[in-house]
Amino acid sequence: MTKVRLNRPVPDFTLPAAGDKQLSLSQFQGHNVVLYFYPKDNTTGCSLEAQDFRDHLARFKRRNTLIVGVSCDSLQSHDNFRHKYRLKFELLSDAEKKLCRRFGVYKQKSLYGRKFMGIERSSFLIDAQGVLRHEWRKVRVKGHAHEVLDAVKALG
Repeated sequence: MTKVRLNRPVPDFTLPAAGDKQLSLSQFQGHNVVLYFYPKDNTTGCSLEAQDFRDHLARFKRRNTLIVGVSCDSLQSHDNFRHKYRLKFELLSDAEKKLCRRFGVYKQKSLYGRKFMGIERSSFLIDAQGVLRHEWRKVRVKGHAHEVLDAVKALG
């Protein structure tokens, strides 16, 4: 599987989405896409990040930009998460971790000395032509959605 690279087209992909849908990157052509990877539904940082993107959603939409979240959680978990936080953007389930690996976000992590594999919080800005224009790795939640919005504005 080809890894993504800055200033290169992102290969198309299809994943199951909340609401029992299948979504492909190619369906979003003509729109900028913020693809954000997060570790787990309903955890503190992930909930705050989702709410921050939710709260900025109208500003992203005015800039022709869609928000799409990705984690390894089940569709049922995503449906519950979307409902609980009134999220009006897509959440994709990457249970097989193929997209996570393509974007290089599935990594060894450490918590309290315990090592495990998981998603490193990361975001990617794909322009309306499907080209990867910006990436954020090891994201800190506070202020991140605003920083991504600034990058969207810089696209023009």
